[in-house]
Amino acid sequence: MSAQQRTGLTVIVLAAGGGTRMKSKTMKVLHPIGGRSMIGHVLTAAQALDPEQVVAVVGHQREAVSAHIHASFPDVVLAVQEEQHGTGHAVRMAVEAVAEQRGQAISGTVLVAYGDTPLLRGDSLREFADEHEAAQRAVSILSGIVPDPFGYGRVLRNDEGDVEAIVEEKDASPEQREVREINSGILAFDAEFLREALPRIGNDNAKGEYYLTDTIALAREDGLTVGAHPIDDVMQTEGVNDRVQLARIGAELNRRIVEGWMREGVTVVDPATTWIDADVVLGADVTILPGTQLLGATVVAEDAVIGPDTTLKDCEIGSAATVVRTQGVLAVVGAEAIVGPFSYLRPGTILGTRGKIGGFVETKNAVIGDGAKVPHLSYVGDAEIGEGTNIGAGTIFANYDGVNKHRTKVGKHARTSSNNTFVAPIEIGDGAATGAGTVVREDVPPGALAVSSGPQRNIEGWAMAKRAGTAQASAAEIALAGRRDDDQGMAES
Repeated sequence: MSAQQRTGLTVIVLAAGGGTRMKSKTMKVLHPIGGRSMIGHVLTAAQALDPEQVVAVVGHQREAVSAHIHASFPDVVLAVQEEQHGTGHAVRMAVEAVAEQRGQAISGTVLVAYGDTPLLRGDSLREFADEHEAAQRAVSILSGIVPDPFGYGRVLRNDEGDVEAIVEEKDASPEQREVREINSGILAFDAEFLREALPRIGNDNAKGEYYLTDTIALAREDGLTVGAHPIDDVMQTEGVNDRVQLARIGAELNRRIVEGWMREGVTVVDPATTWIDADVVLGADVTILPGTQLLGATVVAEDAVIGPDTTLKDCEIGSAATVVRTQGVLAVVGAEAIVGPFSYLRPGTILGTRGKIGGFVETKNAVIGDGAKVPHLSYVGDAEIGEGTNIGAGTIFANYDGVNKHRTKVGKHARTSSNNTFVAPIEIGDGAATGAGTVVREDVPPGALAVSSGPQRNIEGWAMAKRAGTAQASAAEIALAGRRDDDQGMAES
């Protein structure tokens, strides 16, 4: 238990439903949004409270959902709802799972949330729990005041402000439909009352399910207090049921993330075309240009400029670096380095301080030293390039022999020429050089010049002989005739 752990608080996250309206092979709560799964966002919010325990109730595709949860949230208790008989039944499975796995009954306060509400924030849950506990209620409802409550369950209060009931739209009277306070479905309970009430919930309804909201009537029957806590930002409680809602909530989440970074001192030139995942970290005075996506666990240090038209996933960008029209995955770019335009940084790329990866360059599993440059039209795979070295345009690091990958090492302050091919495994020494068009198949000693091409040989009249009747041959004939005329004129003079 951590020093800040909130004892006596349990958060139950319901994630057992099938989500059939998503029409997807992927379980609804596993759909990604802002770089995390939907349930990942909710569990992150739950853990922000430092609760004594978090319980996730799984059902449909429980193997996939359980594996996903335990990969990122290993301390979460899993409860299995074999058959989905409603929210009351799901919470009962959670309570029983805690008792079985932890050897003790749930006590204190219990919050119940849903795995398809990715905008939910930990500070909102904390305020809800604090207000519930301060009021010493049996049940509290996280509610919201909305301008158009159509379709939502209405929260009905008495003259003292306590909640009398929740009435659904179809069952509400005209007067009740005028109520603008709605039920989000997120509830807080006194654990002792919850344990006693769960077995009393009936399933005498059209679906034959056990509804958790029936606990409100049970609490009122017992003479206990039921209240509601209106959340200012009602959209945090909005669930995602289909792809249309997924896109809309995803856009809203991104808007919030981008706006948050701008308030922290990041310049975003065009927020409408900028996407930033929830786990991205940005330094002060970073500038993000239009059409940029920063995904996964990407970290960008202060004063860096990213974009336009750049996608980086799980990358680390150093201070004052510039990355233009580039795609990168699992790459590291050093401070004051320059990348792009139209570069592709594949996993394992490490570019040193003030280094350069230029236009139309692809790198993979390559360490490029401080101040080293690969400026133009090259492929650098499985390589190490030393400090201050310059790689000529159109260079290919031939790392694959058809079966195995091999590595090339280029030393410090080497100068290689254009259109080289380095056939790995080879080593080019410090201060070495290569000639244009050279195919390097053997090691080059430090300070040596490697040249593989022989003397140039010109075959006169080849175009006329081999390409007779073509524009190429005609152009050659005209040029040669002009040259003969020039030579004759010079001879006569």
